[in-house]
Amino acid sequence: MEKNRVGIVLGSDSDLPVMEEAARILQDFGVSYEMTIASAHRSPDLAAEYARSAEERGIEVIIAGAGMAAHLPGVLAAYSCLPVIGVPLKGGALNGLDSLYSIVQMPPGVPVATVAIDGARNAALLAVQMLSIKDPELREKFRAYKKELAEKTAKKAEKLKTESGGR
Repeated sequence: MEKNRVGIVLGSDSDLPVMEEAARILQDFGVSYEMTIASAHRSPDLAAEYARSAEERGIEVIIAGAGMAAHLPGVLAAYSCLPVIGVPLKGGALNGLDSLYSIVQMPPGVPVATVAIDGARNAALLAVQMLSIKDPELREKFRAYKKELAEKTAKKAEKLKTESGGR
């Protein structure tokens, strides 16, 4: 059985609707993953153990979604040498800005890549890009994805041009 290459960690089960998008993208690219819940505040030992053991389980990149104080990505990065991608989640009094600031403002020496608020899709795409550094087949899949994006955009532009009478 193939080892999972990406770990998706949610701070709470309420984060699942957003973080499932990362899982869908990884599935589309044929990248194996695991998903779990570990809170930096409610289960810090579980979060630390997840990060400490991830590499020996074959995980190569960790995607962590968290809201409000959003310490989870930083905690995972503190306990692991693997790249961590933080997904700030909407919610709370500041509607995700607190999460964004918490994740993007990591102290020197503990980097966490950060995507947009609720940006689980881009987190998975970034993980695919990271993995493709040493996986030429995955890199070709990503190239095809980028080509498809460009073609879709060109078709939309042409449709708009046609519908607006060339303006």
